[in-house]
Amino acid sequence: MKKRISIVGVPMDLGQSRRGVDMGPSAMRYADVVERLEKLGYEIHDTGDIEINRIDKEEIQNLKFLKAVTDGNDRLSQAVDKVIESGAFPLVLGGDHSIAIGTLAGVSKHYKNLGVIWYDAHGDLNTAETSPSGNIHGMPLAVSLGIGHHTLTNIAGYSPKVKPENIVMIGIRSLDEGEKELIRQKGIKVYTMHEIDRLGMATVIEETVEYLKSRTDGVHLSLDMDGLDPTDAPGVGTPVLGGISYRESHLAMEILAESEIITSAEFVEVNPILDERNKTAIAAVSLMGSLLGEKLL
Repeated sequence: MKKRISIVGVPMDLGQSRRGVDMGPSAMRYADVVERLEKLGYEIHDTGDIEINRIDKEEIQNLKFLKAVTDGNDRLSQAVDKVIESGAFPLVLGGDHSIAIGTLAGVSKHYKNLGVIWYDAHGDLNTAETSPSGNIHGMPLAVSLGIGHHTLTNIAGYSPKVKPENIVMIGIRSLDEGEKELIRQKGIKVYTMHEIDRLGMATVIEETVEYLKSRTDGVHLSLDMDGLDPTDAPGVGTPVLGGISYRESHLAMEILAESEIITSAEFVEVNPILDERNKTAIAAVSLMGSLLGEKLL
C-alpha cells in the first residue's frame, strides 16, 4: 500500500431521490478519517470536495439530473487521475454511488486490466431502459462496462472502464430483472448473501483475491455502506435487510489489506440525515482503517 493517501470528497446527491447524502464526505471527516489514517503512518492530503452544480430537476430518457451527474463525475475523474499521477492512493468519499462512474474513469486509464470489487446490496447495473426509477446511482457499474447513455459511458474520453470478467460483486441481495439478465449475459462473478452465509466471509474474500490476482494489475474497491445490514449502517438511502454484518465487513477489509491488491477505494452512500448519531460514517471510517492496515495488536 502506498504511504501517501489523497482524499477526494464528492458531495453528490443527484444520483438518487433522498436528499442528505451530499453531506456524507463531511460526516466521514467529522468521524476523524484523517486522524485515524495518520495514526497508521500515512501521509494524508485532503484535497477537499469536488464542485457539484445545483440545478433544477431534469430528466432525459429516464435519467434524472443527467447533465449535473455527468459534469460532477467528469470533474471527479480528473481529480482522481491527478492523485494517481502524483503517486498517491486515491480514497474517494461520497456522496451517492453514481460517483463511481467518475472514480473508475479516473482510475482505469492507469491500468491495463483493472479489477473491481463491488461491495453493495445492489447490482447498480441498470440502464435508462431497465431502471424503475431513473436514478443514476443504480447505473454506475453498467456505465463502467460501457453500457448506458453515451455522455456517461464516455467520461474521460474512453469506454469501457472495466471488463465484466474483472468484476466481483459481494453482498448482493436486491436486483432488478434487467440487472439479473446482464449478470448472466456478461458472466459477472457474484457472491450474494446466500454465498456469504453458506461459505463464510473469509472464504468469499479469499476466493475473490485469488480470482482477481490472476487477471488484474490493480483492484478498485467500491464500497456502498448499504452493503452492510441496516442495523449496523442505518444512514443509507436504500437500506436492504439481511445484509453483511459490521464484523464480517471488518474481516473482509482485513483480508484485503493482507492481500495488498487494493490500489484505490471509495466509500459511498453515507447519509447523515438518515443516520443515528453519525453511526454509519463512523462505521465507514472504521472500515477504511481495516482496509488500510489497522490491527488490534
